[in-house]
Amino acid sequence: MCIRDRIIIHTTNLKGQYKQSGKPPLSNFRLAKGYRELKINITRAVKDFGLIVIGIFSAAFGFKGFLLTNKFTDGGATGISLLISALTEIPFPWLIILVNIPFIVLAYHVLGKAFMIKTILAISALSLVLAFVTFPNVTDDNLLVAIFGGFFLGAGKALLYGVER
Repeated sequence: MCIRDRIIIHTTNLKGQYKQSGKPPLSNFRLAKGYRELKINITRAVKDFGLIVIGIFSAAFGFKGFLLTNKFTDGGATGISLLISALTEIPFPWLIILVNIPFIVLAYHVLGKAFMIKTILAISALSLVLAFVTFPNVTDDNLLVAIFGGFFLGAGKALLYGVER
């Protein structure tokens, strides 16, 4: 058995069908089916990664380019993080992670381990981008800030939520 076949068997659902205890090797059809499944999984992972990165930068641009520089707030966990950050000395990127911890635990129990891991990575990456990437203040007009800040933040969150399911 070649290395390619071993990779296909160990990364797809063919593990249980293949035993080295005297049974014949898997047919070419089964290996082709496993190869197709592996290709689909890799394509999905690359697409998910790309959408997560675009979503993170879109949300960060909405925050730092529009909302934060003009003293606007957001709702949900990020809004709570903004309010706590305004009242205390705790940096906003740290608070995003801390406020989301209960939701991450809940996500593990309700939606599973894979969803939880993607959520942890997305929240951590958003926090890092907010901490280290600078965005220009695009406008000072409150109407434009509300519209475009909400658009970029909403688009970023929609990309993140759409990927994680």
